[in-house]
This record gives sequence, C-alpha cells and structure tokens, in this order.
Amino acid sequence: MTGVFSGPVFETRSLTATPIRDLGLTIADTQLEPIVVHFLAEIDGAGLSRIRPRIYLSTEWGVPADTIALGIPFYLASPELTDLHRAKGGLVEGTDAEDILRYLRHELGHVISHSYKLGEDAEWVRMFGSTAQPYRDHYRAVPFHPNFVSHLPGWYAQKHPDEDFAETFAVWMAGSGWAEEYGGRPALAKLQYVDRLMLRLRMEDPLVTDDELDEDVSDIADTFEELYDFGEDDDRGMPVGLDGALRSIGRSAGGDFPLAALIARITPSLQSSVYRWTGQFPWNTLSLLRHLERRSTALGLSVDRAREADAIVALTALVSSLAMNQVMSRR
Repeated sequence: MTGVFSGPVFETRSLTATPIRDLGLTIADTQLEPIVVHFLAEIDGAGLSRIRPRIYLSTEWGVPADTIALGIPFYLASPELTDLHRAKGGLVEGTDAEDILRYLRHELGHVISHSYKLGEDAEWVRMFGSTAQPYRDHYRAVPFHPNFVSHLPGWYAQKHPDEDFAETFAVWMAGSGWAEEYGGRPALAKLQYVDRLMLRLRMEDPLVTDDELDEDVSDIADTFEELYDFGEDDDRGMPVGLDGALRSIGRSAGGDFPLAALIARITPSLQSSVYRWTGQFPWNTLSLLRHLERRSTALGLSVDRAREADAIVALTALVSSLAMNQVMSRR
C-alpha cells in the first residue's frame, strides 16, 4: 500500500486550542481505516486469526501491558495534526501507508507476546533475553549489529528483549525475503524461531484477551498546545566548541541566506535520519539543532547559494558525530 493521508479538515487555530478528546478523532473515514483493514487481513493471511488486537487512537504507538489493545498516534488521523506534530519537532512515526504498516506489525509482535505470555517461555528467553531487564528510553545501539534485525528506525531491536522480539516478528510478518536478507547472520536464528513459533501458535488460543485502553483519544483532556508544551529551549549541556564548528560551515557576512534558515529547513529530515542510523533519540537531536540555529543567528552566519550542498553535508556530519558520541557515552 502507498499513499498520503486524507482525513477530517480542521481550522488550525481551533485545532490547537481544543481538547484532543473534543476533536472527534476516529480511525473510521480517514486513510487509517483502509490501512487497518489491510493489516487485519495480513493477520489472517499469516494464519494468526485467533489474534484480533483492539486498535484505537492514543498519544503514541504502543500496547498497554498485559493487553491486546494497540494504540496508534492520534496525529495520524488528520493531515493537519500530522503537519503540526512535525512542525513541533515531533518525529512522524508513520509517514505513509507502508510506514504505518511497519509500526502496526511491530506492535502486533507485542500483542502476540502478551497474548501467549511468551516472556515466561524458557526458549524465548534463551533467544531474546529476560524481560526483567531494565527498560530504558536511551540505549546504546550498534549499527548493523549481526545479532539483530533492522526494521524500525534507530536499531530498535537493540533496546530491550521485548523490542527485539517485536522487531523480529515484524520482519517475519513482512514476507519471506528475510531468509535471504539475514542469511549467515545470528539474527537468522531468531527469525527461524519465530517462524516455528507462529506455526505452533496458529493452533492455540491466546491466554490473554484483555483489551483495556490506555490514553484513548476520547480521554485526552489536553489541547494540542498543552500536549506539545516542552518549555523553554535550554542551551545547558551543549558541547564546547560548537561556535567554531558553525563558523567553519557558514560565513560571517555577505552570504545569500542565513545559516539558521538552512538549519531550520533541514531539521525534520535530519532529525529523522540521525535517529534511523544512530539511535539518537529525536528530541535530543532537535534540541541540538535548535541550539545550532540560535547560535548561527547570534553569530550572524550566512551561506552562499553555491555552497548550500556543502553546508548541508557538513551539518549532517557534525550532528551525526555528536549524536553517536552521545549514544555511545550515554551522556
């Protein structure tokens, strides 16, 4: 499936000032609806018809503990909300139909894990690790690690055994090409295990069927403005020497346009790409980019149009190196 969103149209001012629960957001009658229908057909096609997640709109992607409820970010129900989320610096997790299906398959992995209490199975633990391990937002990802599949951005399988299984399941569910893609790598054994496991679970009824919702869109009392109020930008903790790095990219006078404008323009794509390839949490990258934008303005730096591509490459390398330093040092 491909395509971009259609959905309810709102006036921006009332959209941001109205409690989310009063916006009347639903999956029905938006482009989310055929995607969800397609996804449910995928579940049946994989022989997993005993599993039927309860899909709803929430604040973010997720499956509440010990349930089969599957939350989709509410901003995906409206193109206006998606644009506002992006403008606030939020990573859009579901840029089109195919991307949304990637997240749905991942979350279904959690649904199945909960449904059959897989974390209590000795073989599952040997394959993925103990679910008792601490679950941290920040984790040290090793790009292209051979023990893990690559599905969602940020080398997400390396975050926790639960995510390792969900990512492995999602790759399995996406199609049979995984055997060739992961041939010769330890991650293949995990995929083969999931293949055997799903063959068995097709014949078993789930142990958990609770579908209680968490942060359902109809319960979110905050407005969009309140939900996305992150406070004032804070320059504390930024690396020393960034002004010098910026001066090596921009010029102090005579350029065709401000360096800060270029940074602002590439922030959404750079934030997303840095997360995909380094595992750096998007909000941290956003804080860094906004700091660079403010410092570029304060220093009066500009860029020649003829050197725009060079400046983009330099900024990308600078932000990526700082992101990897933070990921590896956990600072």
